[in-house]
Amino acid sequence: MRKFSIKNWAVDDQPRQKLFLKGAQTMSTAELLAILINTGTPNQSALEIAQLLLLAIGNDLNKLGSLSPKELIQLNIKGIGEAKAISIAASLELGIRRNAAELPKNKITSSKDVALYLKESLQFLQREVFAVLYLNRANKVLHFEIISEGGITGTIADPRIILKKALENNSTAIILCHNHPSGNLRPSSADEILTKKIKTAASFFDILVTDHIIVSHEGYFSFSDEGLL
Repeated sequence: MRKFSIKNWAVDDQPRQKLFLKGAQTMSTAELLAILINTGTPNQSALEIAQLLLLAIGNDLNKLGSLSPKELIQLNIKGIGEAKAISIAASLELGIRRNAAELPKNKITSSKDVALYLKESLQFLQREVFAVLYLNRANKVLHFEIISEGGITGTIADPRIILKKALENNSTAIILCHNHPSGNLRPSSADEILTKKIKTAASFFDILVTDHIIVSHEGYFSFSDEGLL
């Protein structure tokens, strides 16, 4: 019996069959995107549309991960409408959540330990959020929670809510966290004032604020590392 190769399949089916036969690790980024796009147009295959999409975002998957379905459509790539934009956005979000699914299980020993986790969770968000890691005496993570969500330029965190949850989780230390959608990692004066306010309030309950970490697609900034705590 004749053995059919991937080349014998229709153009739009070839990436799917390659993944099935050889595994996802053998696929190019364009081929993986072509599977999400699923079908082409009368003039272009799904793979060609995927290549145009990558070209439009400068082959930057971080940028692609930050785009909403509406923004994907606004790239004006023929063959990517609402349904395909939603499929791409949903798949990328699953990848982000998969990487951020597990809290750091080991003892937190440095800002980098926290930043790696936070970057996976927060760096692609297009709105600013304020979150807190709650730790025990051994510096192990008990709980992680987004406390508040704001707009593109800022959010407000209520120290009362943060400390209430610290008491509920029997936490003796907390790490404050928020993202900067703009990419700028430097803390604002409002960030510094809020950090001092929370640190002072926490001290009345013998709860330590061990760090405040800002993350973006550019990296991270640690108040502790920079001597601001």
